[in-house]
Amino acid sequence: FSPVVFPLSCVVQNYSWGKVGLESEVAKLLSSGDPLVQIQPDRPYAELWMGTHPRGDAIIRDNRIPQKTLGQWIADNPACLGTKVKDTFQGCLPFLFKVLSVDTALSVQAHPNKELAAKLHAQFPEHYPDANHKPEMAIALTPFEGLCGFRPVEEIVSFLQNVPELRELIGEVAAEQLERSGSDDPRGVSAALRVCFTRLMKSEKKFFVDQLNMLVKRISQEVEEGKDTSGSNGELLLRLHSQYPGDIGCFTIYFLNLVRLEPGEAMFLGANEPHAYLRGDCVECMACSDNTVRAGLTPKFIDVLTLCEMLNYTPAPSISKIFPAAQSQLDPSVYLYDPPVPDFAIMRIEIPASVKLYLVSAIDSASILLVIQGTAVGTSTAAASEMSLCHGSVLFISANESISLHLSSPDGMLLFRACCLL
Repeated sequence: FSPVVFPLSCVVQNYSWGKVGLESEVAKLLSSGDPLVQIQPDRPYAELWMGTHPRGDAIIRDNRIPQKTLGQWIADNPACLGTKVKDTFQGCLPFLFKVLSVDTALSVQAHPNKELAAKLHAQFPEHYPDANHKPEMAIALTPFEGLCGFRPVEEIVSFLQNVPELRELIGEVAAEQLERSGSDDPRGVSAALRVCFTRLMKSEKKFFVDQLNMLVKRISQEVEEGKDTSGSNGELLLRLHSQYPGDIGCFTIYFLNLVRLEPGEAMFLGANEPHAYLRGDCVECMACSDNTVRAGLTPKFIDVLTLCEMLNYTPAPSISKIFPAAQSQLDPSVYLYDPPVPDFAIMRIEIPASVKLYLVSAIDSASILLVIQGTAVGTSTAAASEMSLCHGSVLFISANESISLHLSSPDGMLLFRACCLL
């Protein structure tokens, strides 16, 4: 008998923007999910990868299974994906599930669609490691902030009028073109926005560093004098400048929406949507890719031309970036985040304290289950032995298998489940 439901040990990425030591939700999940792990107090714990991506293939924690990693096991047992998923995605798990703990901003970036990904990968495989698109969704675990999508034009125009250093970088001609573009001509608006943003991103290094230093100096003085700096987005500018001094990405706050998510709220980032996570903890799911086109707030390879060419220049208010979850009709404990792409969906499962036995239902897709809160013993005919689950436990569940949870925590459970609903 070989189990088809089993616990996983997942890979951590120690990127420099991550929260440090046990400040990090990633580190907390790691240390409670695996008591043998030593958390280093001065090391960043940025991302936990739950999936089969070659840069972070999960380790199987069940010694009855001969394969070491989830990727190897799925390759040998593709039926576990579910028939539709297996056929649609050529026998591979189509999603990568993550937890992120963000302390300092991630780069201003966008992910290519499939067509562009294939082209970039063929031309520059060292920067674009695969040929897949990378739509992604983030669900907040703690209050979470990110930049996402272009702001409504009137907000950008207001900044152009209140922030002379920004106007200087973009130039009078482009600024006036945006100011004159009317809401009755969305294509004209997008074209003007593209010109303004591209001029900003392609400005000469020395020129923008001087303007940025002038702006930072001016806002710092206004803060000292107790003035309101919200007209120039002062608080966020100073914070990003302290993290990435002299970086062009600091100016993108005047173009992109600041989106604030409360725990349980989500944002979906389709192809070509400019974004940068700023701070907080979230679970994230995406198509299984690591393709990122970056242009600021980063020491990594940046590709300004590609980014400015590919972006979606459709302005929209920040509230429109919050992606709603639908409560399941069949099971009121389940909230489904089902984005407009086939590769993945996420369920948030909130089991109330009154429930002592809960069935994680069978679905026609392989799934990965993450425990954020609570404890239980899980039993499944597909696992053959009991599995003790607590904060940080990660389970792989083959298609059409269910798990009974015998809850032992007084305050219920919070779980997230990534899957593919075709």
